[in-house]
Order: sequence, then structure tokens, then C-alpha cells
Amino acid sequence: MKTTQKSLYFILLICFSWATNGQYIQVNDTYTAQQLVQNVLVGNSTCANVSNFSVTGDAFSGIQNSYGYFNAGTSNFPFSEGIVLSTGKAESAVGPNNSILSQGGTNWPGDPDLELALGISNSINATSLEFDFIPITNKISFDYIFSSEQYLINASSNQCNYTDGFAFLLKPTDNSTPYQNLAIVPGTNIPVKINTVRGTGSVCPPANQSYFDAFNGINHPTNFNGQTVIMKAEANVIPGRPYHIKLVIADQGNNLYDSAIFLGANSFNVGANLGSDKLIATNNPICVGETYDLDATIPGLNSYKWYKDNFEIIGQVNPIYTVRDSGVYKVEITLTGTTCVTNDEVIIDYSTKPSLTNTQLIQCDDDNDGIATFDLTKVNSIITGNNTQLSSVVYYENRNDINPIPNPRSYRNATSNIVYGRVSNSFGCVSFATVNLQISNQIIGTQNPILKCDGDGNLDGFTAFNLNNDATPQILSGLPTGLVVEYFLTNNDALLQQNPLPNNYTNVTAVEQIIYARIVNGPDCFGITPIKLKITDFSPSNFQDETVYICNGNPKRIAVANGFSSYQWSNGDLTNYTSISTAGNYTITVTNSLGCQATKKFIAVNSGTATITSVDVIDFSGSENSILINYTGIGDYEFSIDGIHYQDSPQFYNLSEGSYLIYIRDINGCGLPAPTKVFVLDYPRFFTPNGDNYNDFWTIKNSAKYPNMMIHIFNRYGKLITLVNPKGNGWDGTYNGKDLPADDYWFSIILNNDRIIKGHFALLR
Repeated sequence: MKTTQKSLYFILLICFSWATNGQYIQVNDTYTAQQLVQNVLVGNSTCANVSNFSVTGDAFSGIQNSYGYFNAGTSNFPFSEGIVLSTGKAESAVGPNNSILSQGGTNWPGDPDLELALGISNSINATSLEFDFIPITNKISFDYIFSSEQYLINASSNQCNYTDGFAFLLKPTDNSTPYQNLAIVPGTNIPVKINTVRGTGSVCPPANQSYFDAFNGINHPTNFNGQTVIMKAEANVIPGRPYHIKLVIADQGNNLYDSAIFLGANSFNVGANLGSDKLIATNNPICVGETYDLDATIPGLNSYKWYKDNFEIIGQVNPIYTVRDSGVYKVEITLTGTTCVTNDEVIIDYSTKPSLTNTQLIQCDDDNDGIATFDLTKVNSIITGNNTQLSSVVYYENRNDINPIPNPRSYRNATSNIVYGRVSNSFGCVSFATVNLQISNQIIGTQNPILKCDGDGNLDGFTAFNLNNDATPQILSGLPTGLVVEYFLTNNDALLQQNPLPNNYTNVTAVEQIIYARIVNGPDCFGITPIKLKITDFSPSNFQDETVYICNGNPKRIAVANGFSSYQWSNGDLTNYTSISTAGNYTITVTNSLGCQATKKFIAVNSGTATITSVDVIDFSGSENSILINYTGIGDYEFSIDGIHYQDSPQFYNLSEGSYLIYIRDINGCGLPAPTKVFVLDYPRFFTPNGDNYNDFWTIKNSAKYPNMMIHIFNRYGKLITLVNPKGNGWDGTYNGKDLPADDYWFSIILNNDRIIKGHFALLR
């Protein structure tokens, strides 16, 4: 039972292996050089006389070769069979693409002919197939695909310039001319390499990508990361002259990342050559309405048969056939006097021409002479329908003109009212659109000035206009819908539609300025009209910021003049006055009959009447007597000791003896409390008791303020002379009824039992 199960497993495994391998190419590396050329590349053609075959490469220890025969099997590989030349083992070209091939050894040399042809050095791991041939026609060609591991979709940027080299080298056998490389990008002299034919999809820049097929996935028929499309190597030759051809490929720089050339079986054509396919896929189709000549001419009296889509075109026996529509075209040529029957086929695609829209362009005429300056580019998008795949529009005065209009943005219709827009698609197919040039005859009515208040806080005659809001509604009033207004500084700018003004525009001429409005209908000019911008000044008197005071919390009325159209206080009141009770900023905005506004700010500050808490008096100090007023209050105060003269400081200096009335007033007008009376005392520095009734007594004036004052007088020796009654007249200069001599005397004053003042004075006789 187990044996049966195991046998069945191996049978299934073998069947699965065959099925899996069927999707990849198959390679046989035992073919000789002659077999590869005669049996595969040339096939059964009697038009090629080939000889002198050789192949070089690496035998990988004598077991496997770097060249061989391949067939596509059941895979979708583009060639059904052919030759493979590789820089590694030929059999390793078989898919799937699940590993990186880097098989050549470092002792496997490169090829000097390849290096010379490509202008490179350091080639390694070269494989070449060579042979001689004698053509009997004047053209040769064969088909090939270039595949490489260096087509890395996840390449790093430093890998983008690595490229293996290959060349198809042709020269006469007598070496009269050097090798010619046939492996080039069609229509150029650029050799086909990794960095000259590459598609998008990696960090490396694309190049000639119409000739790149694809980056390959894992289940590709070959084990290479990418390849080109089928390309044709071709050359002109001289019939009957012997030529040598060398097909060679090699790694460059190092032996890593192998590459291969696949040559199509039976593609070595030494006869008919109809040239390259004309395909939409390769960006070179023929344009609808045009003809294309297929020239299969071979010198001599030969017979020609032409086929389209495998059906013979009856009656077509000329060497040149004119194509008028898409198809697969084939020519079969029998060379007279030989058994050579050669053929070639080409695929011709036709591309439609661009679909364009004829249109008109209307421009305003500044002097009514029927001639205006047109910006033709305004109708570009109308002509092309915004198709970004089309070329830019090029304008001509006539469809057959060679030279385009040099200034399409400022074209004057001096000789014609019709121009033509030429547009091509990506294949070079051309169409023309007709543009009718017309002059606008619309009359735009006179516009009222646009009045604007100079409301930017700087009354200088300049202010910002919102042209869409301030001017456009008036201009478009009564005109058809769908029009747009643009603004310009000058009439010429409006005509040329250049240097448009911004919507938020500040005038550049003070007080009054004229600008120009262009009414636009799509690309057309509907009309141009001047617009006067006028700035009006609104600056009411007494509208500077004002500070007001709220006295002792009592409501305060603030107001502006009557006569404005409207009033708006910041507290919501709508009259010219309002009442406030708290400190803060209050604004009123007034509007005049033109809608101009002005704003005044009231700054409300709390204030109030002061309260005198005490008065500090420094007296008995002669010229240094002073008063300091102590007070409370939230106002800003001035101080006085006579009710007439006020000062900012509450302290007064250099006061003489006497009584004073103290005043405190709020400079913000919040009231004046009742004055407070104070006394400044001092003693006389001398007295003259001589009976003249002037200065006959020594006493302390205003001493009644201190009813308990005690005054003692001493002589210079400290003897108490007298005790003076502060309520009496004072001391008369006697002691026990007798006059005391002129001398210095001393005193001691006790004020309310807590302050003692001492000093001396002079008695003069």
C-alpha cells in the first residue's frame, strides 16, 4: 500500500514538473556554430550563402555552454525559436525568474572588438557567434531581443549606470572598412544597452522606453529581470560582396548580473526589407488621411507579390506599394535567375488626427478702425478641448504657411480676420482649427464714480477698494449674465489684458484716480470702460480719544455732537450720548450720509474726593518749618495751604509761624473737601522791652492750640527767671520787677507734656 502511494506521488510529481516547465523556454546548448547559423538563424533560405562559422564562449568545465538553441515551448515568449548567446550558462536562461544569474568566472575574457565598437573597457565573460556570407540583394536584417539581470526594478541609484554590452558587428571580409554596429536604437546611432533602453517603474531614468518590453515577474519564460521588445538589426550591403558578421555579448566591469541576446529563428533576411513597423505602441504610426510607401526594390528584373493580412493583393506587382490603411503588409520577391525567394512583412497602424474645435475670438477696438490686438492663446483650451495629450497650439495666417505667427499673444489683424491653429498628437498627426477674429461693438454706459471713505485711519487720500464689491455690480448692471470684469491701470493694459489689478486695490493717485474695467466673456472682450475711484474724507471735529472721570461711583454722561446719520455705542446705545458707571473703554461709531464712519473712544477712569487723615507739622525750626498732609482717595490730587496756590506734592517747606488752611482738590473735578486748619509754631529770636509798644514781650504766638503748654525761661547760668503764661502777653524782661540786662536767655517749652522744645533768644536794650 505504501509502495503504491509512493509510486503515485512520483507520477504526479513528474506530470506537475512537465506542466510547470511548459510555461518556460527550453534550451539545448549542444548545437555547433554551423547548426546555429544554417539551421536556426538562416533556416531554409536560399538567399544567403553562409560559411566560415565559429562560436566562442565558456564551456563551464566542458559540460555546459554559454550559447545554444532555444524554443518557446508552450510559453508566451515572443520568438517561437532561435539562438541564445549569454554571459553565463545558456541553460540558465530557462525560467522562472526566481534567482539572480551571475555565473561567469573571472578567467573568462571579454572581447576587444566589442569594446572598440562601444567605446568601453574592462569587458568580461564574452560570447560571440561569427560567420561569413555573400548577399545577393542589397539589404540584410535579423530580429533580436536583449534580456538582462541588470534590469532591476528595485535598483539603487548607484546601479543605474551599470550596463552590459553587446554588438552586432558587420564588415567586408577584405577589412576595407571597419566594423559597423547594427544593434542600435532605430533612427539613431545609440547602441542598445541597459541605460539606453529602459522603461519606467524604477528609480533609474527611462530611456527610449517604447523599445522596452517589461520588468519580469517570477513566472516569466526566462530567468532574466527584464528585456526589450523585438528589435531589428539591419544594414545596406553590396550584392555579391563577401561580408563577415560577429554577434557578441559580454559583461562590463565585473562578472555579475548576466545578460543574453535572443536571435529569432529564420530572421536572417538578406533580401526584402520593408523597414520598421509603424505602430502606435512605438509612437510612429501613419496619420489618417496620409499614404505611406513600402519600398521593396531590389536591383534586377525581379517579380513581386504583395499581401495584406495574409491575403494577396491582386494586381500589385510593382516593387513599391502605397499603404492607405492599417494592416499587416507582406512582400514576396523572386529574384530572377535564382532560386532565392525572399520576403518581409511590416505592421502598419494608423492614428486618428486630433479632434479640434473651430472657434471665434472677440476683441475690443480702442479706435474703431476694425483692427485690434488679439491674444490668440486665449482659445488654446477651446481648440484642444483641454486635451493635455496634444501639442501646444501654433497659429498661422494661412494653412499652407511655413512660418507661424511669431507673436500669438499680441497679434494684430491687419490683413485677415481668420487665423488657423495647428495641433499635433503624440504621433505627429496634425489638424487645423479655424479661429474667426471679430471686433466687439458693445457700448458700455458711463459709470458713476466709485466713492470710498478714507477709513484706514490715515487721512491721506489713499484707501483700499474691493473692486468686485465696490465697482463690478454697477458695471454689469443691465448687461447679459455670465460676464466677468477685470481691472487694469491703463486702457492699453485692458486692451492687451496684461498686468491686471488685484481685487483688493489701493489707489496710487491721491483722492481721485481713473482705472479701466474690461468686461470679459470667456476668452472674448465684451467692452472696456473707465472707472473713477474717488476717496472722500470723513473726519468729524473733537473725535480724538478722550479721557473722562467717574466721580465717587456716580453715573457719568458722555456724548458727541448731533447731526450724524447713525450712532452706535460699544455698550449698545444708539443715541449721541450714553451714561456710564464703571471704568473702561467706550467707543461710539458715527455714520454720515455717504456711509462713511468715524469712531471716537472714551477712556473712563474712576476718581473721587480725597479724605485728610492727619497733618504732620514740623515747627520751632525757623526756616525749616514744614507741613506734610496725609490723605486717602482714588483720585489724582493737588494740595494748597492758602486755597489759591496748589502743588502736586502734599508736603510744604520753609513755612513761617502762623495758622494755615489745608486744601486737597481732585484735578479730575471730583470735588474739594472742607479745609483743615493747622498751626505752625515758632519762638522769637530776640525781643526789645523798651516801652515803645513794639516787640516789648517775648511769647509763643498761637500757643492757644496747646492749652497745657508750659514755658520756662532761664539765664545763661541756668537759673529759672520766670514761668510764662501762654495765655498772657508773655515775658517783659524783668525779674522781681527789675529789668534784666541785655543778654542771651534760654527757654524750655513743654507741649502737652509729651514734647519738649529748648532754645535761646536775645534780650536787647
